[in-house]
Amino acid sequence: MSEAHHRKIRSFVRRPGRTTHAQRRALEEIWPRYGIEFADRTLDLEAAFGRSAPVVLEIGFGNGEALFTSAANHPEIDHLGIEVHEPGIGHLLMLLERADLDNVRLIARDAVEVLERQLDKASVKVIRIFFPDPWPKKRHHKRRLLQPSFIAELARVVEPGGLVHIATDWTNYAEQTIDLMAQSDEFEPLTAEAATANPLAERPPTKFERRGRTLGHEVWDLYYRRV
Repeated sequence: MSEAHHRKIRSFVRRPGRTTHAQRRALEEIWPRYGIEFADRTLDLEAAFGRSAPVVLEIGFGNGEALFTSAANHPEIDHLGIEVHEPGIGHLLMLLERADLDNVRLIARDAVEVLERQLDKASVKVIRIFFPDPWPKKRHHKRRLLQPSFIAELARVVEPGGLVHIATDWTNYAEQTIDLMAQSDEFEPLTAEAATANPLAERPPTKFERRGRTLGHEVWDLYYRRV
């Protein structure tokens, strides 16, 4: 796995977390099967997956629960995950090996860099951003992943008619996201009923959602169609 490139403002921090022996083994031994090293050139997704199929992109997959469930339920769909937290990557790699899934590829890199420098225009069908770091303090809002420049990259990477699904348990973040997406003429909001008619709009419960509900947080699911 390659070292991350430093940016002036990041939307994440590398939080301390112990990587277990099993996770470390996965990072060393299983990563070559599923991992894609970051490169400053356009990624050929058909070559990466060994076939031509629709692609779901999950940004910040945490410990991989939702990504794994979706990939297992939809073997006809390819899933590309981006994450920087090594324990979470290791956990997902173990799940993938155990289930012998072959429709998942992972990139361990800042999502901003991956979208800007590695993913082609209209290359994915669905983009999922589940429970991004909320950066709740106002002075840290500039670190939030969903900024106008990043929304422009989402619009570039997702295909016309494609879906962007964002989930958060921070009301302020949801409200800010709604405002920012409304400023883009490249997306239109979808009701939950309209969005969930698409089976790829599913969102299995995650660790972060369960934690938020325990704290009494409302969970917001925001759906947008690329026009």
